[in-house]
Amino acid sequence: MNPNFVILYVDNPPKSAAFYQDLLGRAPVETSPTFALFVLDAGFKLGLWSRHTVEPVARVTGGGNELCIAVDGNQRVDELFADWGARKLTVAQAPEEMDFGYTFVVLDPDQHRLRVFAPGSR
Repeated sequence: MNPNFVILYVDNPPKSAAFYQDLLGRAPVETSPTFALFVLDAGFKLGLWSRHTVEPVARVTGGGNELCIAVDGNQRVDELFADWGARKLTVAQAPEEMDFGYTFVVLDPDQHRLRVFAPGSR
């Protein structure tokens, strides 16, 4: 098995799709009022499904998930933090060194965490 598809439950898929399109620099390959799908490099898929229409019913109110994005080096972490900060994203954690590497966290419109990190940068 090789899991390669994550679905986030969102309040408003078109709004969330616009957020991720801007952030990822690519358009979704599929959109509807209740779902959007992005296909990223190496075939990884990110789905955005309306929490109001998902079947079976999901008992979530938003957030609760974290997408992790590994990058090469602390400088790239700082570059993305500056870029995403200029986009006025909500910062949950400013860049800092942690056990696993140098990292920061921002939130998407549904309060899902987006963690960027340079692994093992110590």
